[in-house]
Amino acid sequence: MDLQLNKKTALITGSTAGIGLEIARSLAIEGADVIVTGRNQTKLDESVQSIQSSGGKSVRGILADITSENGMQLILKEVSHVDILINNLGIYESKPFADITDADWLKFFDVNVMSGVRLSRAYFPGMLERNWGRIIFISSESALMIPADMIHYATTKTAQLSIARGLANLTKGTGVTVNSVLPGPTRSEGIFDFLRSVASDPNASEQEIEAEFFAKHRSASLLQRLIEPEEIASTVAYLASPLSAATNGSAIHVEGGLINTII
Repeated sequence: MDLQLNKKTALITGSTAGIGLEIARSLAIEGADVIVTGRNQTKLDESVQSIQSSGGKSVRGILADITSENGMQLILKEVSHVDILINNLGIYESKPFADITDADWLKFFDVNVMSGVRLSRAYFPGMLERNWGRIIFISSESALMIPADMIHYATTKTAQLSIARGLANLTKGTGVTVNSVLPGPTRSEGIFDFLRSVASDPNASEQEIEAEFFAKHRSASLLQRLIEPEEIASTVAYLASPLSAATNGSAIHVEGGLINTII
């Protein structure tokens, strides 16, 4: 299927690994001019090379920490406008509620929420002016199914849903759409460090740890396995395309059936 993304400029945050990298790869293969961001030059170069080796012809990296003022200004200087903004940057951890400090809360909101707010604030007006654009927030099933050991993380993911819907309300009658995507537990860099942190036996095999995680912590999953990042990326690529014009203000579930609702 031709997603009609030729010459569309796409900026993907947190895109040197995992879901972000695969979204960047999918968009580049479809013909978009892709910008990946990261804080490590080696990983950034490797990501660009990986996407190019997969057939992505137009891709470049920008070394910047978008949670800092200097990093944000660098992005805005290097990229004057974007057609597609994927707010993917995010952090997570398992931590008892009583141990989550004010500093933890502020850090999670700054990285998971405010990075997307700042970039959307910068690029959204231009999209409206040009009468075309896509903003997609990569949220999580945890936005709706709040894990007791990740309340701070889940709260930031719920906030992303509100921001996406609020921005979508401002697009009425235009060619701009704003949506959020809710992945479930996904195979990505560092995922097994997290799974081991909640496993009964951190020294068990990855297969055993994954099976126990779904049996004990995500038993509602219909998939009963980690989602592959490519499976998230294919949905995001469609939402980023002109073909998805009728999908706006939506929270798209790609979480393996964890959320037991028809809405």
